[in-house]
Amino acid sequence: MAVRSDPPVHVAAEPAEGHTLKRGAIGLAGVVFMVVAFSAPITAMTGNLPVAVGFGNGLGTPAGFAIATIVLSIFSVGFIALARHITAAGAFYTFVSRGWSRIPGLPAGVMSMFTYMTMEAGLIGIFSVFADQAITSQFGIDLPWLVYAMIGVVVIATLSHWDISVAAKVLGAVLVAEIVMLTLTATASLMHHPEGMSWTSLNPATALSTNGVAGGVVGLGLLMAFWSWVGFESTAIYGEESKNPKKIVPQATMIAVIGIGVFYTFIAWGMIVGNGPTKAVELSSGPTPFDLIYAPTQQYLGQWAIVVFEWLMVGGSFACALAIHNSAARYLFAFGRDGLLPRRLGAAHPKHASPYVASLAQSVFAAVVLIVCAISGSDPYAVLFVLVAILATLCLLTVQTMSSIATVVYFHVKKQHPETANWWRTLAAPVIGGAGMVYVIYLMASNMSAAAGTASESLFFKMIPYILLTLLFGSIAVALYLRKARPDLYARIGSTVFDDKPTD
Repeated sequence: MAVRSDPPVHVAAEPAEGHTLKRGAIGLAGVVFMVVAFSAPITAMTGNLPVAVGFGNGLGTPAGFAIATIVLSIFSVGFIALARHITAAGAFYTFVSRGWSRIPGLPAGVMSMFTYMTMEAGLIGIFSVFADQAITSQFGIDLPWLVYAMIGVVVIATLSHWDISVAAKVLGAVLVAEIVMLTLTATASLMHHPEGMSWTSLNPATALSTNGVAGGVVGLGLLMAFWSWVGFESTAIYGEESKNPKKIVPQATMIAVIGIGVFYTFIAWGMIVGNGPTKAVELSSGPTPFDLIYAPTQQYLGQWAIVVFEWLMVGGSFACALAIHNSAARYLFAFGRDGLLPRRLGAAHPKHASPYVASLAQSVFAAVVLIVCAISGSDPYAVLFVLVAILATLCLLTVQTMSSIATVVYFHVKKQHPETANWWRTLAAPVIGGAGMVYVIYLMASNMSAAAGTASESLFFKMIPYILLTLLFGSIAVALYLRKARPDLYARIGSTVFDDKPTD
């Protein structure tokens, strides 16, 4: 994108009174909980892992997660270099605006905001399906999925009214339970290993082959690995509310990326070993793909663990929706505070210092999307969740690429903070990470139909490329218009940060 960079921004570094989120509300653990919950480990492993094993690279799936860990870790090196100097609830929106230019900064913000706003509805959709399954099977109560969806919307809206520490505590409890159960299953599977330990599953070379999977697509397997990380970059969103953002955001990002990567690789390997490579592929490509995890869980731990898993699927998807809601609310808050959306959205609660107006607006938006889905008869999982996830992932990958460019421009074109700039951290790593993001976009575009499944015939699916292009180039056009016709408003794009100075 050939867009010239703006001169250094000098507009209103500090937000006005009444437009500041609660400082020091969460520490390192809280930020990590928010981000890992966003990635929804139990949902990712139960939903994405069977696709990779059954239709992607088979026994090479664990190695695919290892490759994704390396690529995303390299990307994060440049990402956290910017985070050390720019602290704002707008995250990518502010990073790209201040690091590169307001012109690409506006679409970076719009695409990020749109991603999180729609993803909440998608996650509540899958939450409602899991809740319906669990309650119907265990209590015999059969209610429309929209009932569970609206309950989810109301509870999330309530939790998000207070400062972020309340949501962090809820997410932390659910997340620990998810990790414990997945670890128990994987460990028990590795202890029994019916066909051996399958060490080749950890060899990176196996991730680049279908390993005998009939009709397998390597790109689809790698795509599922990268897809499972969506949300790790949201560490920067909570910079304003963390106790020491200059340290906590970089630390939380690397802990989340590497921790999630090692965990996913371990769980994927455990499922391959626990079922045996051949049976793992058969289960994953069969009519009940969840059995890739449920079969060894029941065999090695017992029926009680299956019941726990069913409820953790409900809790995990809810926790993910809650984390996404908080991200969406903070983007709406950032746009409102900068005056690009109604200023009321940028108001902080007088007591809790939460983005309560933006949070309420996001809840209403999610409820409307879910109601439209119900009225149209669309499946909340196979259509709403899957297609929203595809569109959201494409948007975030595009923004991540723009963030890599912003890192290079900020440190090596604008020559900001020479004490931080060096050939690896702010040049090579962003270039390699950005190239990795472009490759994943290619994987996504090449495997969209396979990833969408039955939803690939829907109008929504066919509109995804046009929605993405409209968000990107439409926002650029708006930024160009504002630069000419409303320079005062143009100057507000991504302008609000707390400080732009490093701390010890």
